[in-house]
Amino acid sequence: MQRLIPPALFLLSALALILIYPGAGMSLFAPFALTPIVIGIAREPSAKRRALYAWAAGFLYWSGACYWIHGVLAQYASMPLPLVWLAFVLFAILRSLHWAVFGWLAGYLVHSRWAVLTIAALWTGLERCYGPFGFAWLVLGNAGIDMGVPMRLAPITGVYGLSFVLAMMGTGVALLMMRRPRAHLLPLALLAALYLLPALPEGGKGPESAGVESAIVVQPNIVEHSNWTRQELEDTIRRMAMASLDIGLKAKQQPKMILWPEVPAPFYDTDPHIREQVALLARTVKSDVLLGLVHHEPSGETRNSAFQIGADGNPGVRYDKVNLVPFGEHTPSLFAWVGQVTSEAGGFQPGDHIVNFPIGNFKAGVFICYESVFPHYVREYAASGAGVLVNLSNDGYFGKTAAREQHLLLARMRAAENRRWLLRATNDGITATINPAGEVMHRLTPFRQSAARTNFSLRSDVTLYTKWGDWFVWSCLVIGVVSAGMEAFFRQKE
Repeated sequence: MQRLIPPALFLLSALALILIYPGAGMSLFAPFALTPIVIGIAREPSAKRRALYAWAAGFLYWSGACYWIHGVLAQYASMPLPLVWLAFVLFAILRSLHWAVFGWLAGYLVHSRWAVLTIAALWTGLERCYGPFGFAWLVLGNAGIDMGVPMRLAPITGVYGLSFVLAMMGTGVALLMMRRPRAHLLPLALLAALYLLPALPEGGKGPESAGVESAIVVQPNIVEHSNWTRQELEDTIRRMAMASLDIGLKAKQQPKMILWPEVPAPFYDTDPHIREQVALLARTVKSDVLLGLVHHEPSGETRNSAFQIGADGNPGVRYDKVNLVPFGEHTPSLFAWVGQVTSEAGGFQPGDHIVNFPIGNFKAGVFICYESVFPHYVREYAASGAGVLVNLSNDGYFGKTAAREQHLLLARMRAAENRRWLLRATNDGITATINPAGEVMHRLTPFRQSAARTNFSLRSDVTLYTKWGDWFVWSCLVIGVVSAGMEAFFRQKE
């Protein structure tokens, strides 16, 4: 029975991490989520078994937190159900490698007097490696989005500072339960310094709570399917234009922008009907229109792009999505046998740089859908002069799952990291306006065709995270790995 306790503790942490995110929404337990796995690591002397148990826990975590991936592949991928399960299981196995590394290396750190700091650094540093290895989504710090004091770190360290704080607390509780010397808990006193940091902008008070500029967001609620007729396309564009026009002409304050989302329809930049309708809308309301279209290069390449039609009806700048969705817009070579999720899946080509859209006397940083998961990428928009952030997205493939709220959670953190208003226009939800503190000020009802005027403010200040990027999390990775290597080296010499 004693031999079953360590692996059970590993799995308990995985379950706790699933529960702290939207779905269960039990973020109150985030400071204790890593406590069981740290105790399990301390009780398991074998490095191989630690890595194996952590790998299994990671498999449970990714399967539970991203359960919706199976549904996306099952409904939209053109492949048999057994292959859907095979792809999902393989995804979870590969994503769990970071957990295996954590279980292996943390075993060398857990008995040191600096375990609170070094284990937290190792966990946080490994989180930064999610994106470069194929798929970035939730990290521990995202669970702290509504924790006022820890959120003061977001504009300084990005979300990773919150991960570090929550990992410190989880490790500290574990050491306390293991009755470690008090000196080993002293680093927890550093958490008191959080109260000395500047508070985030107050969302519910003052003139900035309502915003001084306005925009129109359109949520068309288009059902995903592949057999579009020409008449359906024209009717859809007409409905979106009329919804925008109705709000725009009634508005007492002229909107700066009209935002149409990334949509699951074959809307191409070469379609003259789309260009004519959008240009007419822009001229009538006298506002810039930003919308998602598929761009065709002369070479035949396709790109998922955001376009600007100026208030005079003339085309403006274009942004080609840089960070493509695995399986949805490109297929990793290891998964070449996976079916298509969109008609261009596997065929989209990525862009290679950010583009800030000039809107009157300010710039809007426009990024598309999945790109909101990358803190280091979104910060580049604010760093290059964007006074407001705009996220055009289509979350329709998520269905009625927790993935929608998870995606919104990520966008909220990007707003707080850069202290920018963030306007989010989606196909069928969650369309929302987020203030510089990461609070949702306005949202439309999901799965309903609607349009609304929303307010925002422009900001020109630059946070430390915007300016310096991931200096903190890369430092954590170096400290965590080097500390584990040194502990392993000295332990072998004893």
